[in-house]
Amino acid sequence: MREWLSRGNSRPLPPDSSRAARGRYGEDRAADYCRRQLGYRIIARNWRYKRDELDLICRDGEVLVFVEVRLRKASAKVSGYHSVDRKKKAVLKRACMNYLRRLPSPPKHFRFDVIDAALSDDGRAEVRHFANVPLFPKHYTAQR
Repeated sequence: MREWLSRGNSRPLPPDSSRAARGRYGEDRAADYCRRQLGYRIIARNWRYKRDELDLICRDGEVLVFVEVRLRKASAKVSGYHSVDRKKKAVLKRACMNYLRRLPSPPKHFRFDVIDAALSDDGRAEVRHFANVPLFPKHYTAQR
């Protein structure tokens, strides 16, 4: 599933921004999109465990949603969505499983989404949402 968000009236990213500032900008746009457009409740941002990190952890009703945010220039040859390759998915799966193991009562339903923010030349990001991206094996359940 893919959803589009217009550029809106968010502040543009200054052209001389650092890599960290660009990452924060993309995550801010993604979190705003999740809250306003999708109605998600943000549980955590930049959750870390050892060497793993999850950009956003949200609730979509009863479903726990892990969100990977990818900010790329609109002119990039590989989109943010397609940059989440097999190796990155393995790292994200490990991080998600570590998060689930630390919950006292893991949810029955959870999924993985990708938010691809395409940064235009004027410094604004167009957000694309890809829901339920395959990450977990079919019928995988979180166990404590």
